[in-house]
Amino acid sequence: MNCSFVKFCVLGLALAAALFVLAPASSAQDKDWKGFYLGGNVGGAFGSSDATTTTVFSATGYFATTSPAAIATAGTQSIKPRGFSGGGGVGYNHQSGHLVVGAEFDFGGMNLNNSVSTTALYPCCAPTAFTVTQTMKTSWLMTARPRFGYAAGGLLIYGTAGLAVTNLDYQATFTDTFATAAENGGVTKKQTGFAAGAGLEHKIGSKLSFKGEYLYARFGTVSATSTNLMAFNPALAFPTNVFTHTANLNANIIRGGINYRF
Repeated sequence: MNCSFVKFCVLGLALAAALFVLAPASSAQDKDWKGFYLGGNVGGAFGSSDATTTTVFSATGYFATTSPAAIATAGTQSIKPRGFSGGGGVGYNHQSGHLVVGAEFDFGGMNLNNSVSTTALYPCCAPTAFTVTQTMKTSWLMTARPRFGYAAGGLLIYGTAGLAVTNLDYQATFTDTFATAAENGGVTKKQTGFAAGAGLEHKIGSKLSFKGEYLYARFGTVSATSTNLMAFNPALAFPTNVFTHTANLNANIIRGGINYRF
């Protein structure tokens, strides 16, 4: 599946490059970038998330003195969520000579999703073991970005940077085989960050243009604590073993699009 995903992104960029080469601008109108536009885009997103799960020792708690360090080691994980992206946007350009300055707002799907699980033995109590699982998901992305570009006829080369917002869903679980212990925690929220990147756009006639674009989005770090550790049967609660779950999220977004000017 990952191979197909990469091929899709490469094919999209190759198609955009072909359009730039094969469809040169042919009139003064084709070289005019000013005004409002509507558009759509499709592509892929490659995410990265450094996630950690830790807990503390408590004299009245569940864990042996050696367990928290082992859990922290197993709970340090690198999540690589990937997915498709696509949506629509609106923007405006002002042009003065070759200089093009504008702003763009877009909204669409970005379905990043991946989980990592690590199982390790308890130092105190082998062969019993524990498992830490952490998941990172998103389903949409919104950006609002200024664009600064250089127009060479019907070709526009631009850079962009601005606000990015996504619905970040980070979840973590802890389980073991010693006494069927279980704990969970996480964060689901709208997370604000920034996006920056660059692109190429080529006009086809006076109204249509095709573009290829790369964005790097960074959404910072979220964290949550929980005191819901349960173990044994019948279940006993161990709230003094406080868990902390932390994760960040970055994404590389590659997409192609089409804009219509009016």
